[in-house]
Amino acid sequence: MIKDYLKDKILVTDGAMGTYYMRDKVNAVPCCELANILNPEEIKKIHMEYIEAGAKLIRTNTFAANREALDVTDEELKKIIVNGYKIAKDAAKGKEVFVAASIGPIRTNVEKDVDIFSEYKYIVDNFLEVGADIFVFETFSKLDYLDKISTYIKGKNKDAFIITNFAIMGDGFTRDGVSLNKIISEIKTYKSVDIYGFNCGSGPTHLYKLLKEIDIKDDIVAVLPNTGYPEVINERTIYPNNPEYFGYKMMDFKRLGFRILGGCCGTSPEHIKKIVEALNRNDKLEIKRYKQEEGNNNITLKKENKFLGKLKENKFVLAVELAPPFDTSIDKMMHCAKVCKDNNIDLVTIPDSPMSKVRVDSIILATKIKREIGIDAMPHICCRDKNTNAIRSGLMGAHIEDIRNVLALTGDPMSDINKLETKSVFNLNSFKLINLISEMNEEVFTDDNIAIGGALNLNVRNKDIEVSRMKKKIERGANFFLTQPIYDDETFEYLKKVKEENNVKILGGILPIVSYKNAQFLNNELPGVHIPEKYLNRFTLDMDKEEAEKVGIEIAVELGNKMKDIVDGFYFITPFKRVEMIIKIIDRII
Repeated sequence: MIKDYLKDKILVTDGAMGTYYMRDKVNAVPCCELANILNPEEIKKIHMEYIEAGAKLIRTNTFAANREALDVTDEELKKIIVNGYKIAKDAAKGKEVFVAASIGPIRTNVEKDVDIFSEYKYIVDNFLEVGADIFVFETFSKLDYLDKISTYIKGKNKDAFIITNFAIMGDGFTRDGVSLNKIISEIKTYKSVDIYGFNCGSGPTHLYKLLKEIDIKDDIVAVLPNTGYPEVINERTIYPNNPEYFGYKMMDFKRLGFRILGGCCGTSPEHIKKIVEALNRNDKLEIKRYKQEEGNNNITLKKENKFLGKLKENKFVLAVELAPPFDTSIDKMMHCAKVCKDNNIDLVTIPDSPMSKVRVDSIILATKIKREIGIDAMPHICCRDKNTNAIRSGLMGAHIEDIRNVLALTGDPMSDINKLETKSVFNLNSFKLINLISEMNEEVFTDDNIAIGGALNLNVRNKDIEVSRMKKKIERGANFFLTQPIYDDETFEYLKKVKEENNVKILGGILPIVSYKNAQFLNNELPGVHIPEKYLNRFTLDMDKEEAEKVGIEIAVELGNKMKDIVDGFYFITPFKRVEMIIKIIDRII
């Protein structure tokens, strides 16, 4: 039993199957998991090389064996899983070696409707059917589904042994923005998980710098780093070939008390052999705890968030959206911000390339306005154009520039014409982005948080679903909400009901109409906006600019008066940079 083995021994695992299988293979199968069917002898040979190197636990060649990654049918996936387990068991036959079912994270497009838990169940059921009783969930970047699927496994086999390994980058976060501390604190509450650990993401030195600061106490913890940082040579990802160094560095983890040692990307049987040789030179299970030096010379001055402060004090707030330009001409933008500052607007907001049209970066423009005009500015952050790393980098830069409010959005999809050349990223959606910012508030912006705004679109047929989305955003850390522009009485009544039933801060959206053509465009081409006939009919095609603007102001004032006793503030969307029009509306409502 693996539990008995770990009572007084260090368990050495194998290294990377994928990168080792692909060595020197130019025309190999695209995913090494397919080799369980197409090239089983080579997979068995690799397992046996790791065993001969001294590995006491080998993982099945099934890390990416799921329908999303391999694009295979149920029957094909089952064959890959079953063959993978049988190949590993055959390689370990007659030897004192444990075989673990390797399961990696199931990645899917955030907009794609996939029942991920059912996919995990299907994978697990196939492993259980062939007798697997050790499971390694590895290279995970978030905690989703791990408690649920581990509990499911233990329900099927109470003696199953479950290891969960996470990929931590050099900054102490996963690719999905979950911190090392969050992972450890939560995974230790999962009763069905026997061991947690860390693999991939970083080389031994970077991972050591992170893990030496945690107190693993009496936990049995696994560590399987990469050999180092890879290079891309001739379109191939190449990891350092450093067995001697790797084996030497792994002893640092042993001294910290880590009980399961192995390797991930770039590691070969030779790397594992060097770990075993280093352990044999000194097989005592010594534990040397790292103690962080006391004292902190860094002085952090907390920036006051006046906007959030007013909301918390139940004072009515005013926010004005200023759309960034399509080019570098920002004089008008800065003028509008100055007008807002001079008229006591609490916050200007900067959209993030709405409708996927390229505009000036929202964070950069917000920081410039904050610094040069002196008014609080809130960038909209969408998930379409940047991966998780870029979003986190941008948020840290924004925080340095005293930005303390952001609006977290999924973002409009690419138009069909843009899709031909420009690809959406969508590592995250609005829920996951709010999670990410909340995580950074705990780990990076401690005691000086960024307040998180969320979008609330009540101009939909099923408003209850949108409110349920709002509640999920609140659970993840959203502090306030901005609605889409509201024009109809039915939605006003529903908004009133939402406010009465939920303890939530909401700014009501107002988008003034400036002409007949503008009204028709908003009503027919702007997603999430519906303008009743009674307002459309107040504009005519032959109105001049001043007359049409006067009508637009009157309508906006009527809408504001209907809404002001319901909401906690107004969110004005400035049409065509006519900020003076917004000020006229405010003067007549407030």
